[in-house]
Amino acid sequence: MLMRHYTEQSPLYDEMWASAPFHPSPHEHWKPLMEKLQQMGSAELHQRSLEIQRLLRENGVTYSVYNDPNGLHRPWKLDPVPLVVGENDWLVIERGLQQRVELLNFILSDIYGEQRLIAQGLLPVELIYTHNGFLRPCARIAFPTPEASKRQLRIYAADMARGPDNRMWILSDRTQAPSGAGYALENRLVMNRALADTFAGVTSSGSTVRRLVPFFSSLQESLVATVPEPRRNPHIVVLTPGPGNEAHFEHAYLASSLGYSLVQGEDLTVRDGYVWLRSLGGLQRVDVIMRRVDDSFCDPLELRSDSHLGVAGLVEVVRRGNVAITNPLGSGVLENPALMAFLPTLARHFLGEDLILPSAATWWCGQEQERQYVLEHLPSLIVKLIDRETKHRAVFGHDLSTQDLKNLRAAIEREPHRYVGQEYVHFSTTPSFINGILEPRYAVLRSFLIARGDGYTVMPGGLTRAANDTNTFLVSNQSGGVSKDTWVLASAPEESPYRVQSAEEPSASDEPTEQIAQEYSLSSRTAENLFWVGRYAERAQTSARLLRTILQQRAELVPQGFAQGISEGSSRTDTAFIHTLLCTLTQTTMTYPGFIGEDRAEILLHPEAELLSVVLDTERIGSVASTLQAFTRSVYAVRERLSADTWRIIGDLERYWSDVHAATADGEMTDETRLRLAQTALDRVIASLAAFLGLNMESMRYDEGWFLLDAGRRLERTLQMSSMLRSILTFKQETPIEQLLLERMLDLNECLMTYRSRYRSRLHIASVLDLLLCDRTNPRSMVYQLERLQKRVEDLPHKRPHKAFSSLAEQERLVLEALTSLRLADAQHLTKTDDTGMRTALDTLLSKVSDLTANVSASVTQEFFNHAHTQQQML
Repeated sequence: MLMRHYTEQSPLYDEMWASAPFHPSPHEHWKPLMEKLQQMGSAELHQRSLEIQRLLRENGVTYSVYNDPNGLHRPWKLDPVPLVVGENDWLVIERGLQQRVELLNFILSDIYGEQRLIAQGLLPVELIYTHNGFLRPCARIAFPTPEASKRQLRIYAADMARGPDNRMWILSDRTQAPSGAGYALENRLVMNRALADTFAGVTSSGSTVRRLVPFFSSLQESLVATVPEPRRNPHIVVLTPGPGNEAHFEHAYLASSLGYSLVQGEDLTVRDGYVWLRSLGGLQRVDVIMRRVDDSFCDPLELRSDSHLGVAGLVEVVRRGNVAITNPLGSGVLENPALMAFLPTLARHFLGEDLILPSAATWWCGQEQERQYVLEHLPSLIVKLIDRETKHRAVFGHDLSTQDLKNLRAAIEREPHRYVGQEYVHFSTTPSFINGILEPRYAVLRSFLIARGDGYTVMPGGLTRAANDTNTFLVSNQSGGVSKDTWVLASAPEESPYRVQSAEEPSASDEPTEQIAQEYSLSSRTAENLFWVGRYAERAQTSARLLRTILQQRAELVPQGFAQGISEGSSRTDTAFIHTLLCTLTQTTMTYPGFIGEDRAEILLHPEAELLSVVLDTERIGSVASTLQAFTRSVYAVRERLSADTWRIIGDLERYWSDVHAATADGEMTDETRLRLAQTALDRVIASLAAFLGLNMESMRYDEGWFLLDAGRRLERTLQMSSMLRSILTFKQETPIEQLLLERMLDLNECLMTYRSRYRSRLHIASVLDLLLCDRTNPRSMVYQLERLQKRVEDLPHKRPHKAFSSLAEQERLVLEALTSLRLADAQHLTKTDDTGMRTALDTLLSKVSDLTANVSASVTQEFFNHAHTQQQML
């Protein structure tokens, strides 16, 4: 059934069919896979596809689409049918890619070196100098080590598709900071789990699918080879634009897999001619930067002055040979599509051979004859700008109206050097599983190469992307394409794959006795985000618990609904009890004016809208939704520090919360129904955050990152508990009301069962205060939080003011003062009231502890998270 439907739709050129459309049959290297898929059937393949998407969601694999109204992080898509490449076919592709990258490496070295290509007229000067990727400050800069200097282009990727001559054609060259290798590896790992029997079926036919892991070991070796001053533990970092970048998942994934620090521009600084990482323990020298930032953004002093992504002075450090950058700054010039018009001539001139992998015929409009050809044939060409810009895509001439063609001609004539025309070529399709059947889709394969030793290592496979529509020729993730695993077959089994080795680990040839462990470098930015992950998680949990309690009490005490119940006979005790909880909600979440504003009487009578706002309004600071947004942003900023199981929790919570927002947005839904949905959502938030915190407490390494995450939790819990106690217990109320409030206060802090098992009597405020404030054996007590906070603060690498003395850091003094105040407190004394009914001693103590704890947060921020402003050009 799968095959029959596909044969009806298959176009002239297809990856799977040996001939088409007459008497089609699969290529030999496709037969084992197709036989397995036929046996599986549509229903089973659909289940495997769902399993693939579930695994990707649980692993937190995302891709961001610019200007996407549906959100920043879009789930990654993977088709269950891979692209299969035969062994002999791949050998040709491999040789062609190696030939092309050697030629591009020569061009790159010449452009920023002797510039013989320009002097001899082999490359027009306007082609290079007018391209945004040509960076004049990078002239004469090369890698400091002899081995690396031979191959300036360290990482290369090429987008390919099969042309009508059955050869792979190069569509574009990626030399800036090629993305996709991490996604290719993740695709393979997921396919290994979801279609393990399919891999086995291919293997049983006498072929094997070549592995990808060794390529990443080659990547590590390539990066180490560029270290300016070879040493045992080179410090290598991955420079990312940040969580807002489209491929931030891959940046974090590679950093975590390779054992490198993931940094942003603000984490690095230049001093004394070197690049340093701002870490909690001080400055740490950086040897190699694997950049994921476009080169023009890497230095706001010598390159783009408006950049906030780079490091001021970076070019000068590279110029001095004190840091290596992969790929080198200025390599983006090779992504100029107009270069394709000159590559065949350059290959014959310098290599003495034709290009093994051709490119589509290209005409650069900066040349008179070529420009005339493009202008005369616009309807049949693809027109591109020579500079890659997100807002300008390739233009298909046959899709343009008469007026659009006229406008395009005018633009070309106005700035001809900025445009190229390319031949429109029909490329092959590949089978994709769409709505339960196989359908042909245009696909592009991106393969990756790494400079290693005397040549380049090719990833055996790569990242394949298929179009999302039958007639779509533009294939990219930004346009909604679907990724595919790429299976390169081999007749002989490969050796057992060796794992990716961290840069801090010695090679197999090193003596074990000489192994030196290098501490993970925790940047100041990462430390700050971990601290706020702990704070936001605790804040969201506390707010959710309090809201859940209010909704539960509302259902029990006022079953008819707030307004109706209160007006029709709710007891004064019940009313006062609920009103106190509502005012406590406003004070704890800081969502003023809330239930204590000027119109509090009306809102207390009809609180449904206010409650829904505090739960669901993402624009309201202090709401559960807003706090969860802040929590998610901080988590995404440190995703390389978190385990796969942690990401499953985060992904599930994000999806569930998104579904709740969509459901409650129904205009026909009553507030009562929304509140019931909100209560269920609060249960999920509490459970998910508890699982998140518990898992990280057990799975994270006990280093400075863990200390700060735990410190954030303890600090926030102290502040939240202080706020609730001040709101609920500092004013004496009638005994029935106070009994209800004491019980809820214990329940909110998960101490109700502890109190009952310990005292076995009615609630007494002195006993409750002793349990919540001063009991060192109660893990929810305030003194317990401060003791843990004290320990966490002591573990941080403080800059002591006087090393000769055992002086305390400011944070340690503040915590000690708060802790001492609690330890010296007498619970009975705290219950005494003045003439107004206020428990003055209790309010004073809680106010003091709250202020001291808030000052601890400010002091930690000042010492460890105080980032320097990015330096930029004044003119």
